[in-house]
Amino acid sequence: MLYILNVCLDSGKIEKSFNFVYMESKAESNIKMQILIFGASGATGKNLVNQALEKNYRVTAFVRDPAKLVIKHINLRLFQGNIRDYESVIGAVTGQDAVLSALGAESPFKFDQVLVDGMANIIKAMNYAHVMRIIYLSTIGGKENREDFGFFVRRIAPVLLKNEIAGHEARELMIKESHLDYTIVQAPKLTNGRSTGKYISGEFLKSKSFAVSLSRADTAAFMLRQLTEDKFIRKTARLLPA
Repeated sequence: MLYILNVCLDSGKIEKSFNFVYMESKAESNIKMQILIFGASGATGKNLVNQALEKNYRVTAFVRDPAKLVIKHINLRLFQGNIRDYESVIGAVTGQDAVLSALGAESPFKFDQVLVDGMANIIKAMNYAHVMRIIYLSTIGGKENREDFGFFVRRIAPVLLKNEIAGHEARELMIKESHLDYTIVQAPKLTNGRSTGKYISGEFLKSKSFAVSLSRADTAAFMLRQLTEDKFIRKTARLLPA
């Protein structure tokens, strides 16, 4: 795309006119959005990063250890920080169009207060920087949902994964009580399978299968779709295999 800026200088008797020409490259003109991904070095986070780059988004990956994310791309920026440090969070959030969170607990068997404190920092930073859109990856295993699903979600997960579920419930509540334009994505057990595009989404989906699972690739694809769709703004979307 060609931009021409005409500047006219009037010095009283002499008038000079200059034309400045800037030719925007094809790569620059195709960049759609600047997004920040928390949990970018995790299994789902890496899927988010790769798929976002394929869409030509300008991606900032928030990581504690850059060595854990070996993806290289001209539109990828690694931001080393800790979500408990508000200054590093606000530094990463400023200038973004949207935020995606694929943060996961260090252990599924312990309540991770770091993630709760970190989410408080993320929400505070987004409000300060006027970045309103957030897509948060959660689980279908919460108390409000579990009776809509099969035996594993109803009976096994509340015992085996009670601390991880409690963490997600705490963070969901914080997000819902904020003024952000959120979409909470409640996914089933995640696998490392390939992207199939065979999944369904809705606020009140149910499944009585013993256990349900979905690939991280399909989950990431759905999360990125929310950046250009408004169906689930300030809503919770359940995600299940088709």
